[in-house]
Amino acid sequence: MVLILFISATAGARQGISITGHVTDENNQPMVGVTVKVKASSEGVSTNASGVYAIQVTDSKAVLVFSYLGYTTREVAADGRTTLDVQLTPDKAALTEVVIVGYGSQRKAATTGAISTIKAAELTQTPVANLAQGLQGRVAGLEVIQNSAAPGGNSSVRIRGINSINGTSEPLYIIDGVQAASGEGTVLTMSPLSEINPNDIESVEVLKDASSTAIYGARGSNGVILITTRHGKAGKSVISYDGYAGTQRNSKTLDVMNAAEFAVLENEVYKTTLYPDPASLGEGTDWQKLIFRNAGIQSHQLSVAGGNEKTQLALSANYFDQDGVILNTGFKRYSFRVNVDHNATKILKVGASIYSSVSGYDGVDTAPTNTDAGNQGVLNAALTAAPMLVPYRDNGSLFPYTEQFSGRYKEARSPLALLAQMRKTTSNNTTGNAYAQFNLAKGLTYKASFNAVIGNGLYDYYSPANLGQTDLTVAGGAAEKNNSRSQTLLHESIVAYNRTFGEDHNIDATAVYGTQSNTTSGSFITASNFPNDATKNDALQLAAIHSVSSVKARSRLDSYAGRLNYGYKNKLFLNLTGRFDGSSKFGANHKWGFFPAVGLAYRPIEEKFMENVSFISDLKIRGSWGITGNAGAINPYGSLALVSSAGNYYFDHTNKTGISPAGIPNADLRWEQAKQVDVGLDMGFFRDRLSVVVDVYRKNTDGLLFTKSLPVSSGNASITGNYAGLLNRGVEAFVRGNIANGPLKFDMSVNLSVNRNKVTGLDGFTQELSASNYSVIRVGEPLGMFKTYVYNGIYQTGETILPGSGSRIGGVKVKDLNNDGKIDASDQTLTGNPNAKYTLGFSPRLQYKNIDLNLFVQSSQGRDVFNVTRFSLENPLGGRNVMQGLVNRWSATNPGNEFVSGNQGGRNPITDRYVENGSFTRFKNLSVGYTVQKLKYLSRVRAYLSANNLFTSTKYSGYDPEVNVNGSSNTLLGVDNGVYPVAKSYLLGLQITL
Repeated sequence: MVLILFISATAGARQGISITGHVTDENNQPMVGVTVKVKASSEGVSTNASGVYAIQVTDSKAVLVFSYLGYTTREVAADGRTTLDVQLTPDKAALTEVVIVGYGSQRKAATTGAISTIKAAELTQTPVANLAQGLQGRVAGLEVIQNSAAPGGNSSVRIRGINSINGTSEPLYIIDGVQAASGEGTVLTMSPLSEINPNDIESVEVLKDASSTAIYGARGSNGVILITTRHGKAGKSVISYDGYAGTQRNSKTLDVMNAAEFAVLENEVYKTTLYPDPASLGEGTDWQKLIFRNAGIQSHQLSVAGGNEKTQLALSANYFDQDGVILNTGFKRYSFRVNVDHNATKILKVGASIYSSVSGYDGVDTAPTNTDAGNQGVLNAALTAAPMLVPYRDNGSLFPYTEQFSGRYKEARSPLALLAQMRKTTSNNTTGNAYAQFNLAKGLTYKASFNAVIGNGLYDYYSPANLGQTDLTVAGGAAEKNNSRSQTLLHESIVAYNRTFGEDHNIDATAVYGTQSNTTSGSFITASNFPNDATKNDALQLAAIHSVSSVKARSRLDSYAGRLNYGYKNKLFLNLTGRFDGSSKFGANHKWGFFPAVGLAYRPIEEKFMENVSFISDLKIRGSWGITGNAGAINPYGSLALVSSAGNYYFDHTNKTGISPAGIPNADLRWEQAKQVDVGLDMGFFRDRLSVVVDVYRKNTDGLLFTKSLPVSSGNASITGNYAGLLNRGVEAFVRGNIANGPLKFDMSVNLSVNRNKVTGLDGFTQELSASNYSVIRVGEPLGMFKTYVYNGIYQTGETILPGSGSRIGGVKVKDLNNDGKIDASDQTLTGNPNAKYTLGFSPRLQYKNIDLNLFVQSSQGRDVFNVTRFSLENPLGGRNVMQGLVNRWSATNPGNEFVSGNQGGRNPITDRYVENGSFTRFKNLSVGYTVQKLKYLSRVRAYLSANNLFTSTKYSGYDPEVNVNGSSNTLLGVDNGVYPVAKSYLLGLQITL
């Protein structure tokens, strides 16, 4: 009996004391999902639909913590009570959430423009080498296409579609008030955005409509991305380490013929017995296996931040190293940042920041842009290499094609020889900023900032002499050494005034003066025919042949801008913006441009008639109109008469370089101009546990730069002017839901973007312009449309071959669309659209106690890709390998209707067979982490596992559907020609905070 009583007493002690109660909001309405925890404990419960909770405590004096998103957290001591009713009040800080805007900040509730914010945790959820990769799929209305998946490779960033034809469509990047380089470039160059360390970023704001971008005038039509880096805060110093390391591997290989299969094809093509016993050759060499590898990736960041009320400091140092999954490729970056802010007096605050990075990019020749690329580029060379060839001699050196099979494949390019070439880019960049801010009166400040961005780049190229391929390099080797330098100097004076009059009226005014100068220069040396490879390109004077050139350009931009924000009773808001830009790039008749915008917002949630609509917690209607410009489309001297060298001439037996006109002046040349209308709706439901943002926009861009043909009598072939036009219109939606907020936390976000673009004009006369032999620019259609013949199978025995087809029995048959009995250009038609119908980003996050789970899915649907690689690999012309499917090619005894018969030197017509569905859904990231708080010497430790590019669902037959061999081109879109493929990666990461 005593034992039973003892056990009962022990069980009772363990069961503890039950405390129950109701939780209500400021209107005495029950709150569901409020987290109730015992202080300093991970155990907790949530309130039910009636706002009721019940929790067990072991101490009658326990302190309960009540928390809910958007409401102030309360701590209540039990003091022996078993019933505790609690009322929560809205968190004023949450109601006054601030977003960064051009030249300042603004309460989110008061914004009239379309602005999206991405926090650091989202940006660095996946291991990224540059900012663009971190933004991919995160923002409605922002599309990021990774043109090349090479480490440090280029991406195209588009905000609300393509906004230019011959100019840039990349957005303006502003880092802590300083303009940064865009990500524009080719698939073979390093992205300028790779020089920015993503781990330094605190938040990113994406400005999309004219109301928010007009403050940047002639640079704002492509949208603006504002980047805020981490600054120190008063209080305890925080020392943190954030690092990861892992491995990467290629996601996919393509099936090509083995040696035995290819030997049979060669015998057929050349109509002779080149290989008497094909079966004896077996599988042969797997050239794809030779160029791919498992590659490492690592990143390490050490940060220190802190300060007191007087001075705040933030320091960070980062090392990032990513090897490529293709041999001899990789990207490495060292970076350092310091941000200092100092309150010198009551009226003066000063600060400075310095960011410096050193980046190295080892590239390789991939992705040629011509249609019949054959074996150009390392991937195409690996796919088309004859599998019976041997890659290495017994001593480990390359076995030249010229020395195998009597030189039969000497015209082919060895992928290993291409990998032996040096293609290295080194970049050194420093950004400095200093400011002084004066508090002149209540609500009135003046800030003067001085900024400098200095960049130096070096490109090294060397192709060794003994690669054994006469078409790959000249005798004695070939070399390049290209130096580039850029300098941007910027001063801005900003006057800001912010006052609230009474309780109902708020004025927020900003005036800006800015002057910016840009200088770029470069020197380029090519050389060939070296005595040996010992010095590579480090002793160019040893070469027998040299070529030297250099360039330099300057431009200046002066600006005056103003913005006025007026708010009434926190429910009506007006935004007026205007900017004058004067640029040395503009023609003499258009040196200055004015860019106005107006935005309006109304918050019905503040009205009395909404007080009883309890399920709606926020409601705002926005509208804006404005004009912005794109001066980035104009070259520094594009409006002037130009001359260039025009060959060599002999005078008095002396060689002289001639000079001739290179372009006629255009005094009317000006910025490209976009007029945009935006209507938006911001909604919050169930105390903002569900947030919805929807925008509808229409952007009409005219005065696009376009080259117009001139009559021969003018003495010039063409002139560049503001002749063309584009229209973009679309819908954006963003939804964020806080589904569970108890011990189990679950939230998710979804963004959807739909954009349609259309060419509205070219030069006033031309209705269609060929952009390549498979794509066109046509008035009334989207940019980059594919135009080809229509595939109609294979010509079978006995069929009549239509004139003009250039085909044969066993060759490709195309449709005679106009039924005129022949095949010509009039039988080509639009067969594909490389622009996505919609893009989608989906990001659920789950946390239970110390364990967190994150998933990120990206999707692009309704886009087509022209597969040039497949076009080449389905043409059995002899001398190069083809797709494995051609084992089942057409023959008299195998009259199929898919793959053509072998034909020496033959060419297939360009048809819609190679226009493929490029839609895809990619599981971009899956990570699992475990966090421990308040260890002996550490305040927080989190370890995590991350899998990236885990799975891609697509019908595309190539390496990866997210490609564009033409880089940041606005007119040649969605083309795959052996582009560097996406790799899977698996990482182990550690985050430590002292």
